[in-house]
Amino acid sequence: MSALPPETRAWLEQSGFTVRDEALWAEALTHGSTGETKDYQRLEFLGDRVLGLSIAHWLYEISASAEGKLAQRLNALVSKRTCAGRAREIKAPDHVRMGKQAREDGAQDSENVLGDIMESLLGANFLEAGFEETQALIRELWQGVVGGSTGRQKHPKSALQEWAAGNQRRPPLYEVTGTSGPDHNRRFTVQVSVHNVGAVEATASGKREAETEAARLFMEKYG
Repeated sequence: MSALPPETRAWLEQSGFTVRDEALWAEALTHGSTGETKDYQRLEFLGDRVLGLSIAHWLYEISASAEGKLAQRLNALVSKRTCAGRAREIKAPDHVRMGKQAREDGAQDSENVLGDIMESLLGANFLEAGFEETQALIRELWQGVVGGSTGRQKHPKSALQEWAAGNQRRPPLYEVTGTSGPDHNRRFTVQVSVHNVGAVEATASGKREAETEAARLFMEKYG
């Protein structure tokens, strides 16, 4: 009996993945809300490392930038937001396996979930096809964002930190002011404030992402 629906196997192959062990790919697409014994988390752990090394190697080849600039671009290019964008681009949300309640709660389009799914698919491909083929696939899937502006601008938190120092202000203070949503689709609200200047709040699917967005909005308002 096939572990994957025929349309999911066809989608994976059309997207450039090497599918041999269907059970592995079913695991890569399985969210914890299904209650099954295996979900995508272990493969996501592996795929995250494969992606990081592949993008770092790529940036080293194409850029003569100093380490700090390379690290800035690397962090942006392997972020959950970028991974989720790649997952949406190849229409991964249509094939994620998850429980009815999680789907109704919007987890199918969650940035955290889709980012993890993208990494788990890369982890599965690494096991099936090896590093070189997976690296080539990453270069195909990430070509648009590596060639674009992602990560080229200074990170909003770094920009705010430097702005505060340059204006003789205390360092920015980040505080989680609220959380909402179920565990699998948690939303964080973070406030960033600079003493005697002001405060701004932002909400996102992760604490780090909310901090980044709050810093960006602060700089738009006060910078």
